[in-house]
Amino acid sequence: MFEFDRLKEVVARLRAEDGCPWDREQTHKSLKPECIEEAAEVICGINILEETGDADNLKEELGDLLLQVVMHAQIAEEEGLFTMEDVCRGISDKMIRRHPHVFGTNTVEDFDEVHAQWADIKKQEKAGKEWTESYFPGAFEEAKELIDVAKKRKGF
Repeated sequence: MFEFDRLKEVVARLRAEDGCPWDREQTHKSLKPECIEEAAEVICGINILEETGDADNLKEELGDLLLQVVMHAQIAEEEGLFTMEDVCRGISDKMIRRHPHVFGTNTVEDFDEVHAQWADIKKQEKAGKEWTESYFPGAFEEAKELIDVAKKRKGF
């Protein structure tokens, strides 16, 4: 956990008044290209691992993607929206809720039962928030456009 706390401190320092001008200027919106590019680079790292057995690239790219998460959480904390602790708590709570066969008393026999249980729990959690799904088509289109820009930037 020490290294994660260290990363949070590094990001906070980068965004500090006497930190890095580029990092201080970043917003959730301005970081969209980096976020999508880092996700693609993680996929590249997975492919390299599968084909060569070399995990170094995947380790590096996961770090870069984690940096994106920590940077967004830092910006959100500065804006008074939420903290990294809130993000971690939220995903931990979600994983516990969606795995009652691991953290509770439910039993499942196979993948299909796990998948059905997950879908049921997710549907219950999303009740009243169905409107958020209307944003998916635009987000996928934007992601596609950002990937095209990243490909050009990388020379592909």
